[in-house]
Amino acid sequence: MWDMYELGIASAVFGVAHNDLANPWYDLRLCGMRPGISSPRPGFVLNAPYGLDELEKVDTVIVPAVPEEYVRGDRDLPAELISALQRARAAGARMVSLCNGAFGLAAAGLLDGRLATAHWEHTHVLAERFPKVKVDGSALYVDDGDVLTSAGLSGGLDLCLHIVRRDLGAQVANQLARRLVVPAHRPGGQAQFVERVIAVTDDGIAPVLHWALENLDRPLTVADLAARAGMSARSFHRHLQASTGMSPMKWLLHQRLARAQVLLETTDLPIDHISERSGLGTANNLRHHFALHVGITPTEYRRAFPASRSGTTHRAAAGQRTGGQPGRPDQSRPRAHRATRA
Repeated sequence: MWDMYELGIASAVFGVAHNDLANPWYDLRLCGMRPGISSPRPGFVLNAPYGLDELEKVDTVIVPAVPEEYVRGDRDLPAELISALQRARAAGARMVSLCNGAFGLAAAGLLDGRLATAHWEHTHVLAERFPKVKVDGSALYVDDGDVLTSAGLSGGLDLCLHIVRRDLGAQVANQLARRLVVPAHRPGGQAQFVERVIAVTDDGIAPVLHWALENLDRPLTVADLAARAGMSARSFHRHLQASTGMSPMKWLLHQRLARAQVLLETTDLPIDHISERSGLGTANNLRHHFALHVGITPTEYRRAFPASRSGTTHRAAAGQRTGGQPGRPDQSRPRAHRATRA
């Protein structure tokens, strides 16, 4: 099953060889139920060189989307596709869905007992049809370890960049995001996009948030940010919460941790200097927040991303909790990642 937008996202992130950012890059393999050329979208054709048996040979399987009739339950997904997804998971593949591809993973039983998300228009349907799935309708993406799901459309790009961040580090993900002309990480969740009346937009606070990112080493307060926005602290809090789903202090903490991650990956600065430059104050405070939000110590994080990399090919073929949480590196030696589309 394929949709041009989600498939394009996976192709742009994993299918283009960004070897100047990390070498080797991923190896994207397009898979279909019937290998060859198909055209389920007017004006477009897809050449999928690989069949579903390829899913058992890869490290990561990506399901970009499923047609609406499968979401509504008017038709069942083909049994051979469900079986292929199950076999891929049994073989140890990391399973990823973009948008309503979550319905494919759910139909295969791969989301049972898992936290997951999908496009906000369909999360309630996902919860009703698959009651064993713990559906979070507010998340841009959910990283549940070896099973990851995303919200609709551009939420898939957030998840793909998160996967790159997990696999190759924040610095590479940030550089790729700049190349794609998108934010390296959008804080908050898809609650900001749900069809409802929101009295404010980002326009009034975006310049202030940009200024804050340039001054993370300063002891910023909500009052400081509100004053620059020409608002009361209470009004600024309300604007930021509506726009990002985060309180000002939570947003600041996330940005400080992200800055610390980049500094740990790209510099040899002592921990206390990194804590100062990221605005977290003391080294002990940095360690505390890393343990709480990243799950490992800053030193362990630094070891996971050595300055000079050597490794196996990261392959992608198409076929963390909720968004806004700082990236968490794999603590074992990375293996080849091949994302495969069903």
